[in-house]
Amino acid sequence: MTHPEDEDAVAQMRSRLAELDIELARPELASRPTALRRAWREHARLRHVATVADRCHELCYDLQAARELTEEDPSFADEVQRLEEELDRRRRDLTELLAPSDPLDVEDAIVEILSGEGGEESALFAADLLRMYQSYAESVGWTMTVLDSQVTDLGGFRSVVAALSGTDERPAYGTMKFEGGVHRVQRVPVTESQGRVHTSAVGVLVFPDVDAEQVDLDMSDVRVDVFRSSGPGGQGVNTTDSAVRLTHLPTGIVVSCQNERSQLQNKEQAMRMLRARLAALAAEQAADEAGQLRRQQVRTVDRSARIRTYNFPENRLTDHRIGYKTRKLDAVLNGELQELLDALHADDLAHRLAQSGVGADDSADDDGRAAVEGRPR
Repeated sequence: MTHPEDEDAVAQMRSRLAELDIELARPELASRPTALRRAWREHARLRHVATVADRCHELCYDLQAARELTEEDPSFADEVQRLEEELDRRRRDLTELLAPSDPLDVEDAIVEILSGEGGEESALFAADLLRMYQSYAESVGWTMTVLDSQVTDLGGFRSVVAALSGTDERPAYGTMKFEGGVHRVQRVPVTESQGRVHTSAVGVLVFPDVDAEQVDLDMSDVRVDVFRSSGPGGQGVNTTDSAVRLTHLPTGIVVSCQNERSQLQNKEQAMRMLRARLAALAAEQAADEAGQLRRQQVRTVDRSARIRTYNFPENRLTDHRIGYKTRKLDAVLNGELQELLDALHADDLAHRLAQSGVGADDSADDDGRAAVEGRPR
């Protein structure tokens, strides 16, 4: 490793790994499944960092030896080149792993899609986005569960909230948080008789799906209202006061759920959504207090504040934050999001490295440009 900052970060990581080894050996942790799961998840992540750091050290020694042998026997030049290339790749991996990150990135995600400007056409596109995320989730081994929805007459959504359960290798929140913002669509609506292209907007909000013990929530601060479900759902759903609305009085955050048949189930799902919103709010406040630059999700559904445009006549998708463009809109809507998400991740990594100085070089910016331009990284 060439950067002192990397050496310091690895030393801190090894210290934390040793602490986790002690913590995981305590029998009382087994009685706290949530804490146990989180400890193992952190341990696996840090163990991976340690493995990459160890490999970097091994390659440094091997490369030094190969260079010395090359002075006596030029046939070792190919081995020197191979080791240099692998060491460069491993250093890039380590730099990315050591870059400061949001601790909530490892959590599952709750995604809320809200129709905005465009009326019924906006609601229909909200349904398209939900299907896009569902297809992507299936392609990477995630599971999606719809927690709440308000369906329109044509099958769109005024609003829909879904939970995404990721994997240890690909956590849902760390991946999906880049989807937060206003998504603009340009196409001929099904309700348009003249064939004219309309512009509509849909808002997407992404929150970390956290456990109850991760959020300091006093139930005396929560007002619980029950009401009759208004959407479809079969006999019984619309005839009892099973829907639940929660209002967090200190912040004014309001969530509701009416998809389940029982009031208890709806309250549990609403509590899950409320915890997610409070966790996101606390993280934003902590970042502001620390003076960190944090690019916020757009909280409105104004199409002028767009992060992305879906142009159907040209089969084109544009992400305005990083200048990413593709003429494969149909494939993206079928769930082929990985190239776009990789480009957004590379851009985010470049910003985090620039702010932290950890292993700072041009590699992250090169990766970001390669991803945006569709070149191999």
